[in-house]
Amino acid sequence: MAISPGRDAAFSCQKSALSESLRTKKFPLTEEEIFYMNCRAAYLTVFKSSLENIISKEQLYLALQHAGRNPSQKTINKYWTPQTAKLNFDDFCVILRKEKPTSKAELLKSFKQLDVNDDGCILHTDLYKLLTKRGEKMTREEVNAVTSLADVNADGKFDYIKFCKLYVTTNEQCLKTTVEKLEVDSKLRRQQFGNHIEEPPERDPSSVPKPSPRIIRKTEQETFSKKGDTRSSSLATTRKFKTSISFTITMGANSNRNSKLTEPKSIKEWQCVQSKGCFFLEEDGEIISHQYRMQIAQRSMVYLTIKPLNLSQVEGKPSPWLSIDTALYILKENESQANLQLMCFTELRNREVFGWTGELGPGIYWLIPSTTGCRLRKEIKPVTEEAQLVYRDETGELFLTKEFRSTLSDIFEVIDLDGNGLLSLEEYNFFELRTSGEKCDEDAWAVCRDNFDTKKNELTRQGFMDLNLMEANDREGDPRDLWVTLHSMGYNKALELTEACPFVIDIYADKCKPRIKAVHMEACSGQLEKAICKSVLNKGDARVMDGYENIIVHTYKRDTWITSVIENKVLFMRWFSLELQCLLVCSIFFLILFLHSN
Repeated sequence: MAISPGRDAAFSCQKSALSESLRTKKFPLTEEEIFYMNCRAAYLTVFKSSLENIISKEQLYLALQHAGRNPSQKTINKYWTPQTAKLNFDDFCVILRKEKPTSKAELLKSFKQLDVNDDGCILHTDLYKLLTKRGEKMTREEVNAVTSLADVNADGKFDYIKFCKLYVTTNEQCLKTTVEKLEVDSKLRRQQFGNHIEEPPERDPSSVPKPSPRIIRKTEQETFSKKGDTRSSSLATTRKFKTSISFTITMGANSNRNSKLTEPKSIKEWQCVQSKGCFFLEEDGEIISHQYRMQIAQRSMVYLTIKPLNLSQVEGKPSPWLSIDTALYILKENESQANLQLMCFTELRNREVFGWTGELGPGIYWLIPSTTGCRLRKEIKPVTEEAQLVYRDETGELFLTKEFRSTLSDIFEVIDLDGNGLLSLEEYNFFELRTSGEKCDEDAWAVCRDNFDTKKNELTRQGFMDLNLMEANDREGDPRDLWVTLHSMGYNKALELTEACPFVIDIYADKCKPRIKAVHMEACSGQLEKAICKSVLNKGDARVMDGYENIIVHTYKRDTWITSVIENKVLFMRWFSLELQCLLVCSIFFLILFLHSN
C-alpha cells in the first residue's frame, strides 16, 4: 500500500540509522552529511558503483525503498516520464530530498479517516474495497498478503495502529542496514558519488571564505557551497553543467526588450488553433502543467500567445489568478525528443497576455508552459467553513448543490482542452490522471458512453455532471471522494481555485494551419531549465561578481521581470530569478527566483 510522503517529515529516522562508529567521530556529522551518507548507502544496495545509472522504474522503486521511502506509482511516474532513459546518483539525491519519509503521525491520520468506529481497526471487507477500487488498485492476492499479516490482523480486522508502528520500524531498519553495510566497506565509503565527496574529518571550518554581502543576501548565502571549494557543489541548490558545451539558439526577430506585444496587421487572414491547459501546485510546492507538441507544415510567420484563462461569468470581476505570470518556451525537435533546440519564448507582453512573433520552419515543436511560482503559492489562510457539495430533497433523492455544479462547470471548461464543448477520451484521461493517477481505458469509456450523455463519442457537460453525481450516490452522499477531486484540481474547501492557474494558448500562422496536441502533464523538465538558462546567456548582459573573478552574472531584464544566471567558469552554472519582495528558493535542479511587478 503506497502512501504519499509528507512534506515536513524530519531527519529523525535517518539520524537513528547511523552506526555507533559515526557518532564517535571527532567532528559530528551535519544533517547534510547524514543525508548524503544515507543516499550513498541506499544506492550501493542496488548498484555496485555510483557510476551505474538507474535504467528502469523498478530500479528506481527499489533504491527508494532502501532509502526508507515507500513511493507510490504516481510518485515513480513523476520522476520517470516517457522521455526518461536513465537517472544518475545526483538525480537520485534530488528525488530523496523532495520525497521525505512518511511519518507515523501522517500514516495514522490517513487510516483514521477510514476508522468508522474509532477503535484503531478497519474491517477487512472495508479495507478490501478501499485497496481494490480506489487510488492505485491492488490485486486480491496483494490485499490478502496485507490481511494475512499475523501481527496486525485479528478477528477480521486490520489493526492500523500496529501496522503504522511496524511500517516505520521496518523503514528505519532497512535504512540502518544499508548504512551499516556501507560503513563496513571502507573502499565504498571513500568513493566519490556524483557531485558529493565525503570530506575528511580533520576540516577547519574557520577557513571557509564568505560570499560578498553586496552580491548575496543573508537568505541567499545558504544556496552557495559552504565549503567555499569550487571542486564540488551541493545538489540541494544546483545542477552542474560543463561550460565548454556549445549551443545554438534562435530567438526570432524581436529584439526590443521593452516593446509591447502587438498583433500582426493581417492576423485575421491567418489560420488559428487554440488549446487550453493548467498549472497545478503540488503539495511540495512543485508546479506541473500540460506540455504540447506543435506541427508546422511549411515555413510561416507565427504569432503565438499564452495567458491565464478567465472563468468568471461576472462582468467587471475577472478571475483572481489572471495576475499569475505565464510563459511559453518553443523548442524544435531534431531527429528525436531528446534533441531539442530552443527557438523562442514569449518575451513580449500586453497586460496578462505574453507572446512572440516570428518565422518558424516546417517541423515538430515542443511547447512548454512555465510560471515562476511567485504568485501561484500554497494558500496560507485556512478556510473555516466547508462548502456543501450535495443535498437530498424531501424524497431522499441526492442532488449536486448549485455552487458545486458551477465549480464542476469551470473544471469542465479547463479540461476541455480544444474548447469544443465536449470531452474526448484523451482530454478526460488528463483529468483522471490528475485526480486519481489512473487512465480510463476504451472499455470503461464505452460504459461511460452508454450511461451518460455523449456526442460524437465525447462526454458532454451534462454527462460530466451526472458522472460526479453517480460518484456521490456510490458513496451514499459522502463527499470525501468529491473533495479529493476538487483538491487535486486546485480548489479549497470554499470552492475557490487557489492552487491552480488555467491558461489558454493561441497560435496563428500565415501559410498553414498549425496543429497542437497536449501530450504530457508533468513538472518543469530539464529541457525547460536548459532553455531558460540558454535564453539568458544569449540575450542577457554579463558582469563579473565582485571578489570572484571566475563567477559571471548574466542578467536579462524586461519591463516586468528579471532573470539572472550565475555561471562559475571553473566547473558549474547556477541560475536564478527573483521577484520584488518575494524571495523564493527552489532546490530542484537550479535556483529560480523571478523579479515580478504589476
